[in-house]
Amino acid sequence: MASSLHLQRFSGSAINAWLPDLARLRIQVFREFPYLYQGSLGYEEHYLQTYVNAPDSVMVLAQDDGRVVGASSGLPLTAETPDLIEPFLEQGYDPQRVFYYGESVLLPEYRGRGLGKGFFVEREAHVRTLGRFDWACFCAVERPVDHPRRPADYTPLDALWNQQGFVKHPELHTTFLWQDLDETTESPKPMGFWLKRLA
Repeated sequence: MASSLHLQRFSGSAINAWLPDLARLRIQVFREFPYLYQGSLGYEEHYLQTYVNAPDSVMVLAQDDGRVVGASSGLPLTAETPDLIEPFLEQGYDPQRVFYYGESVLLPEYRGRGLGKGFFVEREAHVRTLGRFDWACFCAVERPVDHPRRPADYTPLDALWNQQGFVKHPELHTTFLWQDLDETTESPKPMGFWLKRLA
């Protein structure tokens, strides 16, 4: 890993200065499979404001010589939307004890250098400093294996997630709405949850 490449954590209002960089990065990376996301800078900056407004949020930035090349987010589940909280309530979890990892994005040329693992390590370190969470979780889009836009060399990240202690929980699921690159309007996408017990 180049000496100029490093990870750094930010929380709450300290994230605000990075919103334009984060919005551009998210749009670029999320165009790839499996998200195939047709985004806009305006929407992304509005979405990211949620992390600015949550004092206990975390944004881990990967920077190379001052340029943001990757990012990974998280915040208490209770700061999220009902479509994320409801599955946990239905299954008997206390949302106050769950920390939600948002998205991780990394430019292609920086993959395979251990930054994906580093994102998990940094976020968990942040959560443990807060001292009030039993679970870390995230959700991932579930695309069919025969999806027409699935690259021949696509490798799911399940192995990385398992290595970091996360287990898929099929009983926890929700849907998100977004517009795929080949869609004219938004459509619901199935999302599955992965959990790691912290306590």
